[in-house]
Formats: sequence, C-alpha cells, structure tokens
Amino acid sequence: LNLGYNKIGEGGAKALAEALHRNTTLETLYLSSNELGEGGAKALAEALRHNTNLQTLRLYFSEIGDVGAEALKTVMAETGRNVVKWS
Repeated sequence: LNLGYNKIGEGGAKALAEALHRNTTLETLYLSSNELGEGGAKALAEALRHNTNLQTLRLYFSEIGDVGAEALKTVMAETGRNVVKWS
C-alpha cells in the first residue's frame, strides 16, 4: 500500500497504527515523505509488536524525529524483525 506524499500527519499515523494492530494481510506499507511526527512513529512501532505480517515499512523523509526512530529501532531489536526502511 503506497501512501507516500499524502501529507499524513501524526493523527493519521496513529490511525494507521491502530489499523495495523488488526490487519493480518498487509505486507508492505509506504509512508515516505509524510509528516508522521514522533508520536506517529511511536504508535507505528507499537503496532509492529502485534502485526507480524508486515514485511516492509518505508519511512523515508517522514519526519519521525529521534524519539520516533529510537522507538522503531527498539521494537525491531526486541522482535528480531528488520522491517523499517528509512534511508
């Protein structure tokens, strides 16, 4: 699912994260060049704890900040999954 360049903000990222908690089929989600914010990235990180089907989450130029990046790195380390692409 390619949602890049859609001006998705923190609220939209949190809504997507909530949907990812329940989703069992999506394997790729492109969110590049949005304005997800640290809160949105943290919500997506938490969703990755529960969604084991997602294989690729692209976040290039999505303004996730240091806190958001750290939350995603922590979840990937804890779950052993390397799904986030951001550079």
